[in-house]
Amino acid sequence: MTTPAPHPFVDDLALALLIADRADAITMDRFNARDLVVETKPDLTPVSDADKAVELMIRELVALERPGDGVLGEEYPELVGTAGRRWIVDPVDGTKNFVRGVPVWSTVIALQDEQGRIVVGVVSAPALGRRWWATLGGGAWVVEPGGVEPRRLSVSRVSSLADASLSFSDHFSWADIGRQEQWDVLMRSVWRTRAYGDFWSHLMVAEGALDIAAEPELNLYDVAGVSIVVTEAGGRFTSVDGVDGPQHGSGVSTNALLHDAVIAALAPRAS
Repeated sequence: MTTPAPHPFVDDLALALLIADRADAITMDRFNARDLVVETKPDLTPVSDADKAVELMIRELVALERPGDGVLGEEYPELVGTAGRRWIVDPVDGTKNFVRGVPVWSTVIALQDEQGRIVVGVVSAPALGRRWWATLGGGAWVVEPGGVEPRRLSVSRVSSLADASLSFSDHFSWADIGRQEQWDVLMRSVWRTRAYGDFWSHLMVAEGALDIAAEPELNLYDVAGVSIVVTEAGGRFTSVDGVDGPQHGSGVSTNALLHDAVIAALAPRAS
């Protein structure tokens, strides 16, 4: 194992890891609970009592430890801070999995600084026994089941689409942005496709286990914490139009070597 060097933003990373610890305690207690309460939001997506409890915990902890910081989460209105920074959180990414007893879900935590940069990201998937984190300039890391020391992440060196492994969440949602044909062609262009979904696809790109992950529709809280893990591992994270960053409503992660080819494959066709 490789022991991590001191992280930039070490105090903020420590808080993010504390948030993850407390989130894990809540979510694992409610995972597969017989009395789990699940409601349907106006957008017809599910929300569980665990989603709400985790986000409330995060808001309370940030207010205590960083009283000037804001919080943007999925379940409650944005709390605008006074310090120019905000925590961007998805209390349970993969709620549909969570409520059905599928262990592929996580809490996604990010810190955005006064310049709009994502400077800390933590993704904790306790049912998988894994936690990923990154700081701006500090690299990306993972703790694995049975691991004693964190392992530093590095993307793959695959340079041809024909040799690439691609993952996604939903095959048919590409039609919603008018790019179903492009997506179908891209899928036929790569070596292997799997639908690992949600946060996991992108983080396996950061680990070098996959080469491409793509989703046509995303919210900032879904991937703010994920995107920095990908980029600090040496990859790229952009919109489907190739604009860098997690704030553009979609997400494409690659090992960077493949990125231009993927974006070109997904580009709108000339009319």
